[in-house]
Amino acid sequence: MHHFPDASAVVRALSPDEPVILNRPHAAARAARFFAEKFPGKSLYAVKANPSPDLLMVLWEAGVTHYDVASIAEVRLVRSALPDAVLCFMHPVKSKSAIAEAYKAHGVRVFSLDSYEELAKIVEATTSETGAAAEDLSLCVRLRVSSEYSELSLASKFGIDLADAAPLLQATRQVADSLGICFHVGSQAMTPFAYVQAMERVRAAVVDASVTVDIVDVGGGFPSIYPGMEPPPLEDYFGAIHRAAESLPVSYSSELWCEPGRALCAEYSSLVVKVERGRGDELYINDGAYGALYDAAHVGWRFPVRCITPGRSEALAPFAFYGPTCDDADFMAGPFMLPDDMQPGDYIEVGMLGAYGAAMKTAFNGFGQARLFEVSDEPMASQYTGQRQDPRAKDNVVSLR
Repeated sequence: MHHFPDASAVVRALSPDEPVILNRPHAAARAARFFAEKFPGKSLYAVKANPSPDLLMVLWEAGVTHYDVASIAEVRLVRSALPDAVLCFMHPVKSKSAIAEAYKAHGVRVFSLDSYEELAKIVEATTSETGAAAEDLSLCVRLRVSSEYSELSLASKFGIDLADAAPLLQATRQVADSLGICFHVGSQAMTPFAYVQAMERVRAAVVDASVTVDIVDVGGGFPSIYPGMEPPPLEDYFGAIHRAAESLPVSYSSELWCEPGRALCAEYSSLVVKVERGRGDELYINDGAYGALYDAAHVGWRFPVRCITPGRSEALAPFAFYGPTCDDADFMAGPFMLPDDMQPGDYIEVGMLGAYGAAMKTAFNGFGQARLFEVSDEPMASQYTGQRQDPRAKDNVVSLR
């Protein structure tokens, strides 16, 4: 893969007519090392956020050894790319054939569930041909928790209600070598309190079920930095989770897990697009709702942007984007702050697209092609460059007397 120093160098060299994805392996490696060294437990990369084999290798080499896979296709992909990785099938609803293949062909031993039906499916799919039940299963019961402190809710589709959790935990304990409780507070959690509140539900579930728990998995939701979304430093989250876990009645027996997706890969990629037309405060660009900018269109996500065409005004104005397809839904309201004299032929870099951007691209209308290059500059925003104050400093009060 060809290397450039930054987006401007790519544009100068290529004047691309198609979108260009710029990858920053150093940024992903830095994020992986941060979690591996500072999270008080085990970090599982949520592959759905970006399944690029190149990224998987970067994370592996930086210390991430466990991977949260959500489909049999992801199981096959990660096992092919990383033969020694530990795979955890954390989608709570799976086909019996997917469970069987994952267990028997790919060595998966960790599965999540949120119902008796799924528990029975896992037990049946992992039973040997001689009728012997599996004795090496790690089963994580997903608890439903609130997403009120997150930008994207994950509270409605999966998870058993606290009132119904105790019998399922007890039944799962009977067939699991290791029993876990997992949850997900939603994507882009903007306060550590989201995890503290969820851990209180874990406490109640453990007390109600009176079972020994081996794994407490706090899921994903760890935030990155976007316009209008500047969360506390991740050390705040890790500290709050650690304190909450230490106060659980199973703290002596349980291992703490997390499943970062966005937090590990958001800074990995950006996108260079070309302006094809201007219409007032609307710019027609060559990627959009059916490409890497899916979230900008469908959930109103505001990504950082900058014009990389020299000579434009320093005065900024709010713009909306139209993508290249013939669909009116290919619209991104923004606002995206760019020079007020933007022109057709200008280039824009859209930052923080490593999470879900490349993974959501389609070929609708024949679009969706994008060249890939590596660049060595820093992402537009970062939780990991050391520029944000370590919150632990303010927790220590030193007397000068």
